[in-house]
Formats: sequence, structure tokens, C-alpha cells
Amino acid sequence: MSPALLPPIAVAIPLIAGLLIFHVPEERHGLRTALNLGAALAKLALVVVLLFGVVGGATYEAALNWLPGRDLILRVDALALLFLALSSLLWLLTTVYAIAYLEGGSHRSRFFGFFSLCVAATAGIALAGNLLTFLLFYELLTLATWPLVIHRGTAEARRAGAVYLRYTLSGGVVLLAGIVLLESVTGPVDFAIGAALPAQAGPAVVIAFALMLAGLGVKAALVPLHGWLPRAMVAPAPVSALLHAVAVVKAGAFGIIRLVHDVYGPAYLAAFGGLNVLMGLSVATILWGSWRALSQDDLKRRLAYSTVCQVSYIALGMAVAGPVAVVGGLVHLVHQGLMKITLFFAAGNLAETLEVHRISRMDGVGQRMPLTMGVFTVGALGMIGVPPVAGFVSKWYLGAGAIAVEHPEILGILVLSSLLNAAYFLPILHRAWFRPPRAGEWRDHGRPGRLETHWMLLLPPLITAGTALAAGLFAGSEVSPLSWAQRVAEALGHGHD
Repeated sequence: MSPALLPPIAVAIPLIAGLLIFHVPEERHGLRTALNLGAALAKLALVVVLLFGVVGGATYEAALNWLPGRDLILRVDALALLFLALSSLLWLLTTVYAIAYLEGGSHRSRFFGFFSLCVAATAGIALAGNLLTFLLFYELLTLATWPLVIHRGTAEARRAGAVYLRYTLSGGVVLLAGIVLLESVTGPVDFAIGAALPAQAGPAVVIAFALMLAGLGVKAALVPLHGWLPRAMVAPAPVSALLHAVAVVKAGAFGIIRLVHDVYGPAYLAAFGGLNVLMGLSVATILWGSWRALSQDDLKRRLAYSTVCQVSYIALGMAVAGPVAVVGGLVHLVHQGLMKITLFFAAGNLAETLEVHRISRMDGVGQRMPLTMGVFTVGALGMIGVPPVAGFVSKWYLGAGAIAVEHPEILGILVLSSLLNAAYFLPILHRAWFRPPRAGEWRDHGRPGRLETHWMLLLPPLITAGTALAAGLFAGSEVSPLSWAQRVAEALGHGHD
């Protein structure tokens, strides 16, 4: 098989699976499950092949002449694999979780069809080799995720879906305007080459950066463009996990990485103050998300505001721009995904088994569901930055990187943010583990004498929590996310600055 076929196949696997699943009758549960799991396993296997190939020096690129002078390019590089590997692993685990979570529900073929299309769009974003390809899949992601947000079909879900569309489609239009403006000056922008920027940043180049940052900032939930994210929590738990850990917010953060390193270059942005703008937005988002999380009683909304905070660590690493801080931002793309999906899986288990949605009703749930709350505890401590969970590694590199480039104030922001993280996570852990259960707080749908909930709801968070812990304990290993992030940072450092 030609190496050029592998990038399109990585997109085609979930795309074809989704199109097939749409036509599976609701009662054909076994066939739908086989298509879901088969496609997820096949894509994960392909990613492993690509990883070994890139380590061995292989190159994979496919180009399709689409518009005059404009190619659609799918290319595998170290940064693409960082995102693609994360999304592929978590797609498999979220699929296992969703099969059990939606058991007995309605419109499952529709759900899993759009779910797979969402993963296909995410793969396209990861592998996009130029701005045009990135934009195409970025907008396809919006269209594929909207039906998932409104899946329940309630009035509240439809309102949340309308808000989601207003934000994300507007962001897409702004991103398009920025790309058109930039390419009117530079010509087509290839991520491997970068933009042919003028020596001095003129108004068009600066405005284009502002527009593209705003367009990406919607999905990355940068303040004040984050309002859609808490509203989208009306979606089922697997969708929330997908939005926060794999797809939408990560697509925005990944786009910011590409914008900083593969379009403009950190040195060029620093010359006209672009990095300072990104740093200011990142810091404001980190603090605002943490502050708003404190007042949320709904568990998923508290986790949503936590995402607003945590994803901006990625943007902060790009804004600080030193090599160590960049590693911290890159590795947090993976670490945050592992920890946040664990938290949402656990929240879904509490909702599905005990009908517990609010923190004020979580007294003693650790006694009833120790495995679920155990993995939640790992994820929460990781978000705070407690060693040896992976979140500590991210914050260590961000702080050390800030000191290395003489930005000590960033270390203060990280400390303050971690204290706020502790302030909204530790009370949850205290309620769950150290308060006695209160009569009438739960409606227990568990099965006495068996596991605390369905094994397919337990296995995915046990794996993700274990992986988040292992990523911290074995951060120095050659196969850790940190090691790959260092490889990515080294590759980015050889690009145009």
C-alpha cells in the first residue's frame, strides 16, 4: 500500500463507519456495536503503524487538487500524531462507555453515526497540512457535533444546541475571514512551510491573526468566547466527554498551536505583540474559568468551567513560547484529555446509577461507588496538579518554562490557579468520601451483589485514570506523552521563527 494512502484512510475509517451506522436498524444492537468497535480498533491500529513509521523516518502525505491553486493536504507529522493518537484511544474508550450508557435509549444509530463523523472530522483537523484543509474539517466538526448536543431532544437541549451553533458557526466565519485576509497577502499557507510573511507585519497580517485567534478561541473556550461550553452540558455524558477531552475544545487549542508555530512563528508574533495578546487571554481564561467553577452546584457545569480553565494551559504554553513551556502546553493536550474524560465518565456513572447530578447530593457516594469516585479522585488531583498524576508534569513544565524565559508572574498565575482548582475539587472529594450518606439523596439503579455499575461504564474510566497516573509516574519514559511532546517541540523549534 502506498504511504500516501494512510492519512486519508485514517479519516475514512470513522467516516465510512458513521455512514454505515446511520442505516443500521435500532434493534440491530450487535451489528451497530461491531461497526463501532471494529472501526475504533482499526483506526487505533493504523495510528500505531503511523507512530512507528514516523519514528523510523517515514513520511506520509496526500494532496487533492480541489480549487485552482488550492490543495487539500493530509500530512502526518509529530504534532498531528500527538492529537490523532489521543483522539483514537479516547474514541475507542468513549465508544465502549457510550454503548452501555445509551443501552435502552432511542436514536442510537443516529447518535453513533454522528459520533463517528465527529471523530472523522477530528482526524482531519489533526492531519490537515494547510489552512484550507484545517478550515474544512473544523467546520465539519461543528456540523457533526451539533446533533450530539441536542440528542436528548428536550427544549433545554434544543436551546443549548442553538447557542452552540451561534458561537461555533460565527467562529468559523471569523476564522474564514482571517484566512482569506492572510492568504491575500501571503498566498496559500502550508503548515510544513509556513506563511510567506512580509518582513514587517502590516495591518492586514495583524488583523488576520486577530481574526483567526478569535475564530479558534470560540472552540478553545477562551474568555469571552466560552459561553457555549457550560450550556452544552445538557448533552449525554459520552458527548460531554467527547466535547471536552477529544474533539471540540481540543480542536480549538490544536488550531492555536498551528497558528502560533506553523503559520506565524513565535518570533514574528512577539514582534507585533501577538504573543502578549494570547498570554493575556490565556491568563484571563484560566482565572475566570476557575472562579466560575467555584459557584456551580451542577457537577457537569463545574467540570465544564474547569475545562475552560484547563484548556487555556495549552494556549499559555504557546504564548510563553520558551522551549520548556511549549513542551508543557503540548503535553497538557494529552494529559488534560485523559484526566477530563475520566471526570466526565465518573460524573456519567453517578448520574446513570444513582441519578446524582448535583454536588450537594454527593454525600457518601464514595461508599456506594468506590471505583467511580476513586477514578474521579485521580482526575481531580491531577487537575489540581498533585504529583504523581499527569497534571503535575504539565504545570511543572509550564512553570519552569516561564521562569526560563523570565516570566515569573506566570508561575504566580499557575499557583493561584492550582489553589482555585483545589477549592472547587476538594469539597467534592470531601463530600463523597467523608460525609455520611443522607436518606433519599439517591435513587439507586445498581445491581446488588454485582459491580457498582455496568462493567462497560467502569472499564473506560479505570483505563483513563490509570493512564493519567502512569503518564505522571513514568513521564521520563521514552514512550510517555511527555517524551513525544518533547519530540514535537523539537520539530517546531526547527520551523520558521
